[in-house]
Amino acid sequence: MIEKPSLIEYPCDFPIKIVGKSHVGFVETVVTIVRLHAPEFNDTSMETKVSKEGNYISVTCTIWATSRTQLDTIYQALCDEPMVSIVL
Repeated sequence: MIEKPSLIEYPCDFPIKIVGKSHVGFVETVVTIVRLHAPEFNDTSMETKVSKEGNYISVTCTIWATSRTQLDTIYQALCDEPMVSIVL
């Protein structure tokens, strides 16, 4: 399979939006996964929003992305977490 060239110029700031059911420890789990692959991630820049009825929470983490491989690894690790419903 031929890999297509990236439309992203690395390194760069890159927002990742993670959505899951409101659950104790969801945000902390997301931060742990993101920091595992992007150790410089500063959670003070993180944005969280709770759905209208409070059933879901979204977390937007903006990381300093250094490569497509790094982003692919973060996305896969987040998708593998059972508490995570969607990663955008």
